[in-house]
Amino acid sequence: MSVNTDMPDTVVDPSELGAIGESRHSKRVLLVWDAPNLDMGLGAILGGRPTAAYRPRFDALGRWLLSRTAELSTSGTATLEPEATVFTNIAPGSADVVRPWVEALRNVGFAVFAKPKVDEDSDVDADMLDHIDFRNRDGGLAGVMVASADGQAFKGPLEAIAATGVPVQVLGFREHASWAVTSDILEFLDLEDIPGVFREPLPRVSLDSLPDEGAWLQPFRPLSALLVGRQGVS
Repeated sequence: MSVNTDMPDTVVDPSELGAIGESRHSKRVLLVWDAPNLDMGLGAILGGRPTAAYRPRFDALGRWLLSRTAELSTSGTATLEPEATVFTNIAPGSADVVRPWVEALRNVGFAVFAKPKVDEDSDVDADMLDHIDFRNRDGGLAGVMVASADGQAFKGPLEAIAATGVPVQVLGFREHASWAVTSDILEFLDLEDIPGVFREPLPRVSLDSLPDEGAWLQPFRPLSALLVGRQGVS
């Protein structure tokens, strides 16, 4: 019996083998939502608990995530999979009140991480960071979006991820997230700029609708931003 040593008609470039393997690799486009933090921020803007008109619509947020995933998929060969999780606390005695909201989120396609609110230290920040780290292992993230204004918890870890080349967006309210607005490596997106997330415009103070007694307009950026070469007002 003879062995055929003829070269095949089609020769595969070794560099293409890597591309083929990469195309079979799946990566996540991850959205995590800090419900306690954003509820507090929205309440500060509204001056109280939000009515139905001012509650975020997670179906619209989910559609935006799908669009963002499609956008990121054009820049690589890996298969991208969107994933969204809401992290929340459950205060004692509130389970029956919160349950319909949790079920509605799950019905839209969001996962929910619920943690008992035992004391002031029962925060979900560490759980959010653990989940981001878990998904980021072995280069598993193609993009990450964190909806929170908690710069103390998220600024350093998110900038570290962004430094590796993973696109990182911070979602929130610009009044409360100057750390993200001024970052040179993070992208900030105001939740009100995502189509359909709010049914009605939020009652933010503007120069066109000032109350008779006047209003405080908070800075979008801290004064310290002037020390890092940012353009000032002349």
